[in-house]
Order: sequence, then C-alpha cells, then structure tokens
Amino acid sequence: MIRTSKTYAIPTLVALASCATLAIAQPRYESAAPTAGGKTSQQANQSADKTLYQSIDYANKNKKGPQVIVIPGEIKSSNATFLQKFTANNIADFGELELSNANFTVLERSNLGPVLREFEIAYNLGDPQAARKYLGMGKMKTTKYVVKFDILKTEQVAAAQSSFDGGTIGQMAGLLGAFSGSRGGAAAGAVGGTAIGSVHQGEATSVWVIGMRYKIINAETTEQLAQGYTEEKMEVGATSSGALGVNNSQQGGAGLDTMVQRLVQKSVWEIDSKYK
Repeated sequence: MIRTSKTYAIPTLVALASCATLAIAQPRYESAAPTAGGKTSQQANQSADKTLYQSIDYANKNKKGPQVIVIPGEIKSSNATFLQKFTANNIADFGELELSNANFTVLERSNLGPVLREFEIAYNLGDPQAARKYLGMGKMKTTKYVVKFDILKTEQVAAAQSSFDGGTIGQMAGLLGAFSGSRGGAAAGAVGGTAIGSVHQGEATSVWVIGMRYKIINAETTEQLAQGYTEEKMEVGATSSGALGVNNSQQGGAGLDTMVQRLVQKSVWEIDSKYK
C-alpha cells in the first residue's frame, strides 16, 4: 500500500492540534487539605465558588477607549474593619484592572513616578492650574480622563439569628419519666431527656451595605465630567447544629475584597456604556 503525503499529514495535524490544546490550557491545582473531597470540603468549596472572580462582558469592549489614569480615591467610611483591610491604592488597582478589561488605555500609576503624586496633591488642594501643568508632562500628555473611585458607605444594616436548644425540653422529659411511678418509665425518661437535651440548632446572618462613587475628570481642564454611585449588599452567615454528640457548622459569605471588586466592575460597566 502506497501512503501519500496527505495520509501522513492527517495524524500530524491531529498531534499538533492536541499539543496546541495542552499548551493553551490553564494550570489546575489540587487541594492539599486532608479534608479535600470530603463533605465539609464540598460545602466550603460550594460557598467559595460563588465569590470567585467573574469577568464582565462590557457592552463596548470591542471599542477602543481613550487613555485614562486612575488616581486613589477617598474612603469616607469610619468602619474600623474596612479601614484596616483597605487603602485607596487597593481600590485604584481594581479600577486599573477593570478599565483595562473594558479596553481603555490605562496608564498604570506605578509607571508614572512622582509626577502623578504631584498631580494628585494639586487636584486635591483645588489648584486646577497646577494640576494641568503636571498632566502635560511625559506619558500623561495624551490622557483624556482621570478616574477615581471613592468608598462612601460601609455599614451593617441588618442582623438576624434563630436557635433551638433541647436542654429545657430534655429536662422536662426526664422529670416526666421520674414521676411516672415505674422504674422503666424513669429509665426511659432519663434516656429520652439526654437525647433531646443534646439537640441544638442555630443560625445567624448579618447584612452590610457598601457604596461606591466614581468620578470622571477631564484631564485637560481638570473639570468633573461625570459621576455615579452604586451599592451592593454583603451577606455573611453561619449555621450550627448537633445531636447526640454529632455537630455540624458552616460559615461563609462574600468578603470585602470581593464586594469592592464587584462595585468597581459595576462602576466601570457604567463608564464603558456612557462615557467611551
């Protein structure tokens, strides 16, 4: 049988395609936890999966956006937990990431050196003339917008909890058995009281509201062109239950990092839709 070059080419193409697929596949990592694959692992992972980063399909993503600079905004919240965890630079980093994903040309702050810091100081002091002078330097010359993201609110707005403890009912069952007048009734009452008394169940939930404002500033005139505001609820909860020495508990919810990133995504979605 005579094999043509086409005959050899087919398996070669298949092999190349397989290699290409392997080359572009993202790396996957397995959990090293001793509980991996167990019931608690599955429950915890199901909750964690809901907080994973989700890319946004921005409406005008295919349209190239103007050059922008993200400057650190203000955090007006007095919540100690939030202030310990976040700085304005953290939020600006999220802003740079999402504006880049929306196809804006983003000048990263880390590449601009002290010039950007001088602009921030001049702008925050209300000196537009000095601010414009810094925007006319180097890479910043072709900047169209300056964008900032401010946190205006982080507060716990609601909390609820419910619980059941079988201790009291268990004691009553034991007493009823003791007064039954028979040894068997007393023994049954004691066993039943112990079993019922071991039952407990509870759950607690707290809801926070976090609000973010964005501002778009004309890089040439330093005048504010637009602003917007958005809020998101952050729910954190925990459950626990048990009976006869077997206890279960679970807690979770989106963290502050996740909530801030989602707020930035909502803000950038609006900027992309309206001001590109």
